[in-house]
Amino acid sequence: MKRAFFTLLFMLFPALVHAQQGYLEVTAQGSHQLQLAIAPPVSLAGGQSAEVSQETTEVFRFDMSLAGPFTVASPRVTEGRSGIRPGDFDFVPWKSAGTDLLIKTGYSLTGDNLTLECRLYDVMKERELTAKRYTGKRKELRRMAHTFSDEIMRVITGEKGPFTGKIAFVSTTTGNKEIYLMDYDGFNVQRLTRNGSINLNPEFFPDGREIIFSSYKKGNPDLYRREIFSGVEARVSSSRGINVTGAVSPDGKRIALAISKDGNSEIYTIDKDGKHPTRLTNNGAIEVSPAWSPDGSKLAFVSDRLGKPQVFIMNSDGSNVRRLTTSGTYNVSPRWSPKGDRILYCRQEGGGFQIHAINPDGSNDSQLTSEGNNEHPRWSPDGRFITFGSKRGGKEAIHVMRADGAGQTKVSRGKGEDSHPTWSPRW
Repeated sequence: MKRAFFTLLFMLFPALVHAQQGYLEVTAQGSHQLQLAIAPPVSLAGGQSAEVSQETTEVFRFDMSLAGPFTVASPRVTEGRSGIRPGDFDFVPWKSAGTDLLIKTGYSLTGDNLTLECRLYDVMKERELTAKRYTGKRKELRRMAHTFSDEIMRVITGEKGPFTGKIAFVSTTTGNKEIYLMDYDGFNVQRLTRNGSINLNPEFFPDGREIIFSSYKKGNPDLYRREIFSGVEARVSSSRGINVTGAVSPDGKRIALAISKDGNSEIYTIDKDGKHPTRLTNNGAIEVSPAWSPDGSKLAFVSDRLGKPQVFIMNSDGSNVRRLTTSGTYNVSPRWSPKGDRILYCRQEGGGFQIHAINPDGSNDSQLTSEGNNEHPRWSPDGRFITFGSKRGGKEAIHVMRADGAGQTKVSRGKGEDSHPTWSPRW
């Protein structure tokens, strides 16, 4: 049974937040959901560009549709004046269309240089809520638009959005399992590893500049640390047996991982450079997949010490072990939310796995997915969203969804099998 458990685990691992009441109570009373409209971007200088206009609109539509606090509407509005600054357009047609929030965008394109001016309006109160101007190269348009989406979330909910974040993941695009990086919506894919081996379980350091991952590139499943921008790698754990399912502590100083040099897989912590290993678990069970609480005081992990894999919690020094999951007979892959209030995990349901979320005290266990086989859930840095790998009637792909399971959307765009996603800290 333990061998079967280990094999499966190695396969698995090779809403609104405190809204600004003064604003929302005025514009969205009762059960009315905010209607957000995206006005067609207009040229401010340098001539029209249908491509810039279309791409800007697509980014805003994707971000805001996933966001959830409002419905993204497409009203047919005829404007007498189509400017973007206060006084340069009329609110009346937007009010008539039932619009609550309005994104107005203008751009200036000179050669390869782009300026993007973005403004958010409260239509009913005819008030500008925020305005930003971004400058850069044409290829940076998507990042500029994502940055304003983050700003919209800050204005509406009081906390900046995660839309400028990256997702690291594993893909078989080349025929091998290599580590890649992409925007959270699947664009701008960048290959990180090129060793032609099996690479698994990328996880970010808190500063977003480094990742850890396990690789077979030297024959043994060892743990590596890699600088994203320079590509410099260092092997930080190469004990006999497995060195897998690594997780970086919130302060970036320690790494928790599963090591099997003792004969069975146990939870250890090491320094970020691999020194000072400390064994936290010590029994005959197989234990893997440590996950830090956001304050670094606790670790969730998976153990079959009761015969079947379940999620447990212990102090970060290995003391005070308690069982978290009590429903289901096969529960794996825990991850603590950034705010510490929820823990994601995967439960075997029939022939596949579904993602659940549970409070750290074991209460309020809720199922978030129901379609296909869903694995390896990871939170966005603000805790509003989740990325995960899912196989739904075809090849495995990366998906995103809101924290309550709504808005499930595929973001993989390549030809390979994509898995093991993890959302970066804010960039």
